[in-house]
Amino acid sequence: MATNTSMLHDLPPLPAYTLVPRPPLIAGIPDNILTLILPVVAYWTVSMLFHLIDVYDLFSHYRLHTPAEVLARNRVSRWDVVKDVVLQHAIQTLAGLMMAYFDGQEYVGREEYDVAVWARRIRFLQRGLPYLLALFGLDASGVAANLSQNGHKILAGALAGGHYPGITQSIISETGFETAVPAFTAWEMSLANFIYWYFIPGLQFLWGICVVDTWQYFLHRAMHMNRWLYVKFHSRHHRLYVPYAFGALYNHPVEGFLLDTAGTGIAFLTSGMTHRQSMWFFTLSTIKTVDDHCGYAFPWDPFQHLTSNNAAYHDIHHQSWGIKTNFSQPFFIFWDRLFNTQWKGEVKLRYERSREASEKQVDGGMQQEPYAHTSVAPTQPARDAAIVSTEESSERITRARLRKKTANLSPSVDSLKGVNHGVASSVL
Repeated sequence: MATNTSMLHDLPPLPAYTLVPRPPLIAGIPDNILTLILPVVAYWTVSMLFHLIDVYDLFSHYRLHTPAEVLARNRVSRWDVVKDVVLQHAIQTLAGLMMAYFDGQEYVGREEYDVAVWARRIRFLQRGLPYLLALFGLDASGVAANLSQNGHKILAGALAGGHYPGITQSIISETGFETAVPAFTAWEMSLANFIYWYFIPGLQFLWGICVVDTWQYFLHRAMHMNRWLYVKFHSRHHRLYVPYAFGALYNHPVEGFLLDTAGTGIAFLTSGMTHRQSMWFFTLSTIKTVDDHCGYAFPWDPFQHLTSNNAAYHDIHHQSWGIKTNFSQPFFIFWDRLFNTQWKGEVKLRYERSREASEKQVDGGMQQEPYAHTSVAPTQPARDAAIVSTEESSERITRARLRKKTANLSPSVDSLKGVNHGVASSVL
């Protein structure tokens, strides 16, 4: 237990507080462990929602690519994607557990004290108002007296340097007598509460976003500009020419650790977030990453409108012609703009050519399907043909009906590509 009833410079006293361990959000699961669980749960929950939309073709007119492109252009099976994502989640969780071992106990109980500290800082700032007014030739005491006579006593007290003679409180002094001491005004406490509960956490969250964006931009860009890094690590992620939701974290394990696990870990450590705050930060970062790879441009999806970095923006990066642009992820694109790595060309015809080529390729594959078990050797696939395992042959058949429906995307998708998405209006 700690107390502070000092009367330093006639300031209101600070309240007493008692620290107690913070109870876990979910009984039986420590908060730092729950912080590791929630992003994984969010990843697969959101991914499966997009996967169901994809399988049942619920919003085909919002697709960025057709099902034929998914089958023809991607160079890895969905099962291999799942295995690598599970491996990355295992590495991510193991790293988090190692960090959790060194976590100290979080305590609660001093929130009221900390708010009062901010209220004191606000009172200190008021001490400088008379000097500021004097720079403009104004007599602070005279202005305050006039305001007080007209009923504006709070404003008068602020301009007088934070002197509120009529606002007091009673405390029991160390000698055991009841004493009247200065008290904080309502506006000081309201502002202090806002700073403590909203402004400071908001700054911490914004700092975390900036750290993640900066870390991922420069490391991501390096993996494209350095041939060895690209071939050795990052090329695995680009086997997905047509991204889909649960392929968002399909990476080489080393890249996954450096790009995602280390980046978000540094953001957490440098921002000073609590475990409760980090639950929000890690989970929202995960959902944003999944959303950026979902393959849909939904007008009602808030994640695709809050920033210019979204599924349409990142999809350009996954195309062979846009692979050296749009490096920013997962939130904002200020680094792409600053270093002129944002795609600014026309893309509609490029997307249309990819769709047409994929349609022809899948149509040809469907025609050859009845002869799959004969001794005739299949023709050599094109350079952009998918490396698809036998388990996906049935997927070709089940999606044959869907590819006609989405061969040409609706004009409503075109209308989504504007300033809010950070790409040209003719993206599709």
